[in-house]
Amino acid sequence: MMLNTIFERRSVRKYLEKPVEDDKLHTLLRAAMYAPSAHDRRPWHFVVVRDRAVIEQFMQVHPYSKMLAQAPVLIVVCGDTSREAAPGYYLEDCGAATQNMLLAACELGLGACWLGITPVRERMEPVKQLLGLPEHIEPFCGVAVGYPDEARQVPERFEESRVHQNRW
Repeated sequence: MMLNTIFERRSVRKYLEKPVEDDKLHTLLRAAMYAPSAHDRRPWHFVVVRDRAVIEQFMQVHPYSKMLAQAPVLIVVCGDTSREAAPGYYLEDCGAATQNMLLAACELGLGACWLGITPVRERMEPVKQLLGLPEHIEPFCGVAVGYPDEARQVPERFEESRVHQNRW
């Protein structure tokens, strides 16, 4: 059930030494591309990285990416500024695509962890250079993907105090 996937999804930072099958990666990317986007512009691109040397270089420029030492795949979600509905809209669109990918990973028995890149220029520029991204393509985030080697607890996160009816 999809609600269980939403409630049970956790950021996974420990992975088994097991490759992720191509069909599962295809499903993750397909799920990402079914996300809503402003004016249906779909301003996203995805760089799938399995090359350990590239992953190691990514780890050098992203301070919170240590889990990539074990994760067999890094997917870098990128925004195409030439396709966005209005300046800055690729952020929402790529965020929705990333969330779809994270939920699909959970549903497929994979673990994943969102690694924010934008808006931190100290991360954006080196990742852009590392991946050889064109001028109009901005790195939005990385997603570590693999088979989880940890079980995460499902905490209760609903907080009634954060719900406001009609007005604050």
